[in-house]
Amino acid sequence: MSGKAPGKVAVVTGATRGCGRAIAVELGRLGATVFVTGRTTRERRSPIGRPETIEETAELVAAAGGRGIPVRCDFTSVSEVDALRDRIESEVDGRLDVLVDDVWGGDPFVDFGSAYWDSDLDRALSVVRNGVETHLIALHRLLPLLVRRPGGLVVEVTDGDNDDYVGAGIPYYLVKSGVRALGRALGAELAEHSCTGLAVSPGFLRSEAMLEHFGVTEENWRDAVTDPAIPDGPDFAVSETPYYLARGVAALATDPDVARLAGRTLASWTLMHTYGHTDLDGSRPDFGRWFREVHQAGRDPRTVDATAYR
Repeated sequence: MSGKAPGKVAVVTGATRGCGRAIAVELGRLGATVFVTGRTTRERRSPIGRPETIEETAELVAAAGGRGIPVRCDFTSVSEVDALRDRIESEVDGRLDVLVDDVWGGDPFVDFGSAYWDSDLDRALSVVRNGVETHLIALHRLLPLLVRRPGGLVVEVTDGDNDDYVGAGIPYYLVKSGVRALGRALGAELAEHSCTGLAVSPGFLRSEAMLEHFGVTEENWRDAVTDPAIPDGPDFAVSETPYYLARGVAALATDPDVARLAGRTLASWTLMHTYGHTDLDGSRPDFGRWFREVHQAGRDPRTVDATAYR
């Protein structure tokens, strides 16, 4: 799909690392100008404390063939999002064709181990603020640019493709369900402006943070699959790089009939079945089928050949 979106302008929120970074790069590969936004720069880290920066992402966008514009932006701050909007107005005449809303920043506040009523309320509310209010602020300030022209696309990035509760904690569940709800609502509201809104979700993601959590790298990640000290190791066999979802988003951005998908939540594997792309290693992980046929069927994942799900 290289070069299929020359002249188009995208904003990716939460583009410092993970899916946000990969999506920015893949949109750059299409030839787009990408405003790479997030809180961590080479001079200043976000409270998350990770080393990845928006400047690095912008350089990757440029290396892929696009134009990357790093803009530090805290999406809990209306004034900072207003400043981002003003940059778009001044640098690209206010053009915005694709908005990918991937901002999160709630990891430090999530409590997966306690009953909600036993958890810290301030931290719980911080999860919601970082995961829902940020999206609402971004949409409120940036949608006026996007709806100026027909054909615009808004992609909300969440976790999971349905609203089943799987025990991740009430605040986290509220955030991710809320982002899916935003995708459904945008599908309806943007149609009136000949634009498309929807949501997407990765599967078991081999992000920088997840690789570090498991003590592996992208080169030796399969070591975590067989490590008995890692309870989720067998599931990690069906994991995916952030570029798997990113390639799906790039396909959405170049699909002339993308409006048929308005309002839906599309998982990485759904996008794969729709567009036929692969992950970086040429495989096609299908974590959705793995979850249905292994976990929901009550099978022991350690006894299942994961290659059949890649």
